[in-house]
Order: sequence, then C-alpha cells, then structure tokens
Amino acid sequence: MTNLWCHPGLLSSSRRRGSIHFAFALFLAFFFVACSDDDSDFATKPSGDSSSSVKSSSSAKSSGSEDKKNQCNVETDKNCIKDDRDGQTYRIVKIGDQVWMAENLNYAYTDVPYDFGFNRSDSTSWCYDNAAKNCSDYGRLYTWAAAMDSVGTWSSSGKGCGYGSTCSPTDPVRGICPEGWHLPSKAEWETLAAAVGGISTACTKLKSTSGWYESGNGTDEFGFTAIPAGSRSHEFGKFQAKGKELHFWTSIEYAEKNAYSIYLGYAYEYVHPYFHYKDIGFSVRCVKD
Repeated sequence: MTNLWCHPGLLSSSRRRGSIHFAFALFLAFFFVACSDDDSDFATKPSGDSSSSVKSSSSAKSSGSEDKKNQCNVETDKNCIKDDRDGQTYRIVKIGDQVWMAENLNYAYTDVPYDFGFNRSDSTSWCYDNAAKNCSDYGRLYTWAAAMDSVGTWSSSGKGCGYGSTCSPTDPVRGICPEGWHLPSKAEWETLAAAVGGISTACTKLKSTSGWYESGNGTDEFGFTAIPAGSRSHEFGKFQAKGKELHFWTSIEYAEKNAYSIYLGYAYEYVHPYFHYKDIGFSVRCVKD
C-alpha cells in the first residue's frame, strides 16, 4: 500500500510550525491508513511557509540571454523556442499530447517589490543564493503572484492573484510565461504524470540524470529534465534544498494565502501537487497553449 504523504515539506526553524506539522502528521497517519494505490488523483499537503502580494508595476527587467549557458538555437533546432522579451531560448519536449518547456523559466521578474513584514526585497523572483550562476543553471525562483503575473503586465488572465486575496483567473493563465505558453494548471500536471506512466513513478522518469543528492537522480526518459532547483522561504529570504527538491507552481489557488505546487524530491519516485503559501520562491515550467 502506497502512502503518497511520505514526502518532506519545506524545512523551517519555527517551533510553531514544527508542532503544527507534527500534529498534522499524526492526523495523516490515522486518515491515510486506508490510502489506496490509485494513480488517478493527487493528494494535497499544507506547509508552513507563507506568501506575498505583488504590488503594481508596469515593467519587468530582463536577465538577458547572455546569463544562460548552453542555449539552443531556434534556427537549427525545431525543439527550441525563443522568449522575445529577453532573447533567452528554451528547449522544449512533447510528452503525450502536451508540449512542455524542458528547462526552468529564467525570465527576470524584478521590478515588482516583495514586502512581507520583516522580509523585504526589491524583487519577486530570485536566483538561488542570489548568485547569477544559479539562475543560469536552475532558472529563477518566483512567488506565486509573480508566476501568475498578478499585476497584469503580460495578460489579464492572472491579474489580482496574490497573497491575502482570492481570485478567479481565466484559463489558460499566461502568467510569467512567454507568449503562446502558459502556467500549467494542476490538471495539466496530472495529465503529464499520466502520460509518463502514473504518479507513482513519474518523479523518477521526469528527473534529470544528474545533479540530485545521493542516489536521487532520475532516468529522464522523456526529456523533461527536472533539476533540483530548491526554493526560497519567506523566512528572512532563506534559500534551501538545492540538489534535493524541486517545486513548480501551478495556476490553481487553494485559499487566499495558499496555492498548489508540484513537488519532486531526491528520495521519491512519485510526484503530486500539494499547497504552500504563495510567497515562497518556486520554479516555473511553462506548457504550450
């Protein structure tokens, strides 16, 4: 019997969150004792990290194509696209009936300030450890509001979707993605998992063949190349779990402070969505319209 709740959440130094997680774990241990091995549905898991609202801005700075290594060539490679906003290129891959980016988004959404009490930043997207090389290697980490383009810079489909308020986005949500692409919904991630054989083994099949902690590398059977980009917590802007975890935002809101994300871990074969606070910095993969 497979328990889909075995994966770890984001780490925290907060004792309050630790006690909450402990109590929640006891609840799950009781509730999921009869959990089945059904790959048709995903489980959800709350976390103790929180999220920030994006303030209005009419522009977003580009990181520039020179910041990204080993770019593909749109003139010679049909499995390559160019983001006209900054000139960066991305490998793409068709899996089932969907076409996905095979790299994490690296568009620099930097002009919208992040303000969450004691933790403030002039940006709502970051390079891990604020090191440009990590953006080149892993792409950027975005708040959910940035991923949704809540200020409506590129489209109105996700406008107003930020921390502390509920919204009704218009599908598909372009969000921070290039034109012709959009931020995947939870259902679209489920479709991807089904296309690679189901959630129970999807993590292994989607993960890259190198870069993961210990024996956590995947087989990358479909060329999705999920790399362990880690995350950025709202707690003092702490970066964590690079090499061990990967989280992708979806376009689906859970509550006024939470949205669904996709988790892949170094020690796990399965992949599924759960919900986190919106101001955490997670990766973005775009899917073709």
